Amino acid sequence: MLKFLMMMIFMIPLCFKKNMFWMVQMMMMMMFLMFLNLTLNIMNFSNLSYMMGCDMISYGLIMLSIWISGLMIMASENLFKDKFYENYFLVNIIMLLVMLYLTFSVMNLFLFYMFFEGSLIPTLMLIIGWGYQPERIQAGMYLLFYTLFVSLPLLLGIFFIYLKMSTMMIYFLKFYDFNLLMLYISMVMAFLVKMPMYFTHLWLPKAHVEAPISGSMILAAIMLKLGGYGLLRILIVIQKINLKMGFIWVVISLVGGLYISLKCFCQVDMKSLIAYSSVAHMSIVIGGIMTMNYWGFMGSYILMIGHGLCSSGMFCLSNINYERINSRSLFLNKGMMVFMPSMTMWWFLFMSSNMAAPPSLNLMGEISLINSLVSWSWLSMFMLMGVSFFSAGYSLYLYSFTQHGMYNMSMYSFYSGLSREYLMLLLHWLPLNIMILKVDYSMIWF
Repeated sequence: MLKFLMMMIFMIPLCFKKNMFWMVQMMMMMMFLMFLNLTLNIMNFSNLSYMMGCDMISYGLIMLSIWISGLMIMASENLFKDKFYENYFLVNIIMLLVMLYLTFSVMNLFLFYMFFEGSLIPTLMLIIGWGYQPERIQAGMYLLFYTLFVSLPLLLGIFFIYLKMSTMMIYFLKFYDFNLLMLYISMVMAFLVKMPMYFTHLWLPKAHVEAPISGSMILAAIMLKLGGYGLLRILIVIQKINLKMGFIWVVISLVGGLYISLKCFCQVDMKSLIAYSSVAHMSIVIGGIMTMNYWGFMGSYILMIGHGLCSSGMFCLSNINYERINSRSLFLNKGMMVFMPSMTMWWFLFMSSNMAAPPSLNLMGEISLINSLVSWSWLSMFMLMGVSFFSAGYSLYLYSFTQHGMYNMSMYSFYSGLSREYLMLLLHWLPLNIMILKVDYSMIWF
């Protein structure tokens, strides 16, 4: 595991050489292929080196991180063309990737906390440095304070666990079970805000709307998954009390998911709509993890990977329109089928994946999660019906609004899709729909 960390760190000097923008991206893709070839022990941590190791959960999320980081560079070609501090941008992405890689691979709770919070800094720099509107400062503050407000209790909780257990190794947590309310709330809240759960979700749409395309991609694809990963790891220590208290989070998430799905129909900004749809999807993931059964854990893992690829691809699509029309308003982005018929196909493919149509990973994840939640309580069926129905609804709403209708006459200068953009969308869509063939790997890790 250390060799990949070294590879990332040694990529930093490359960023400051002339015309190395695409070289860095190629290196990331090469690193992805090398990581793909790691031997993996499904049941335990493998590839141990110093404090790092990976099991099935880490493996999938690290691969997603490397893949999305490569695609982020691909989506940000405009920075390279305009010479807008593209070398610092590359350094920022590599630092973010290092933080995420370490978050998913370290086996020490304190180090996990450190990198979990450390990944905020490069994200904040992305939003404030390369964002579009002046409101990005406010969005950055939201992101920072929402997350930091609940992360101090998490740190205290980790120290308390160390006090009682005399170890911070994640692998040893399974030998302990704390039945303490304050510890439970302090450990769980940090991850629920990161997910984000309804009531603590306000930072997400703000951050998405103000972030550049690369910021939106990494936020949607990886940052939301940090919360799910943390929950999957930490719930082992607080099983007993979670069986008593877990229903609170499930109820908030499911009702909130329904509210947010309805809120999607009120959005007029494309990015904002996609951001709210992320919150709706993550609410089902929280519900599945909190039921603490086998289906829930597997489904949440699969949906996290699937949503990462799908949501990131949808942000790419909205950015492709934004680069041409200079607006993300649904009232201006109309009749795109006339200008870019082949892009309409990609809109259709991603929207269908977003509403969990086969053969996407989202379908597999949602089936598992619905299974887990309905087996936990049949009453959750009604909320799930609503969330599933409306997720199809707002996907159709976004698709029909942007692709059909009378196009705007002011779009006098317009260029069609570039091969780079089509390749970028293909690299999001292929893994999302091909991985269902090997979904058994994701199903047996527990």
